[in-house]
Amino acid sequence: MAESLLQPAPAPAIVEDAVQDTLIAIHDKRHTFDPGRPFGPWLGAIARYKWIDRLRALKRMATEPLGEDIATQDHGAAVISATILNQLLAELKPAQAECIRLVKIHGYSVEETSRRTGQSISLVKINIHRGLARLTLAVQNQAYADG
Repeated sequence: MAESLLQPAPAPAIVEDAVQDTLIAIHDKRHTFDPGRPFGPWLGAIARYKWIDRLRALKRMATEPLGEDIATQDHGAAVISATILNQLLAELKPAQAECIRLVKIHGYSVEETSRRTGQSISLVKINIHRGLARLTLAVQNQAYADG
């Protein structure tokens, strides 16, 4: 039990605690509300003070310093892949690149892509097919040039 008091709670739990503190404070201070004045600023002031109390409590909580040997994921390959993909898509006709991005990358259906682009469903399918064929050729040509 003592250990759990020393470790900071995850962010969603902290927010939920602050909400509960605010609701209790509203109940305790309800006699201070003047019905002739707006409710929002009164509520906002209570919530603000309770949030500040939470932040002060976090400042006093025991924490462990971060070591130098923290494992971090290398995003270099993902950045390079995204850059190459953008370069390849830039070689396509804009309509082909847009359809491929929407359907193959962002996961939209052909029908949704048709509505978003104003192209017919058949044209979306044709643009995807032709665009992927051009991408395949571009990648193969690049592989031969590198090899």
